[in-house]
Amino acid sequence: MVSTVSSRPVLVAIAAALAGKSVGNLYDLVRGRFAGTGRLAVLEAVGGVGVGVDSPEVGVLAEALAEGVADDAEFGEELRRVWADRPTVHNEISGDVHGRVMQAGEVHGNITFSG
Repeated sequence: MVSTVSSRPVLVAIAAALAGKSVGNLYDLVRGRFAGTGRLAVLEAVGGVGVGVDSPEVGVLAEALAEGVADDAEFGEELRRVWADRPTVHNEISGDVHGRVMQAGEVHGNITFSG
């Protein structure tokens, strides 16, 4: 199989975000579009495992996304729109820092510094 994502690094980035379930509405969109297809099994196999962009799992999911986009232009447009509208975080620290620092976009649960 010839790679259809080599010229589309954004699909790899989307696949990595899906693997970590870091963009909920993106995951819901793809899950809905993949429902009833073999692609859904690919999404569910990597969803939530938090693998890196260079992992084989992300590559397989990126291929499934590329096939889905090729099959359905409307899906491709919606995927790009949701990806562009995803929340982003920019954390920056400057100067001398003394003590502990935690940078996060969104935290669900407790954070404890000890020691």
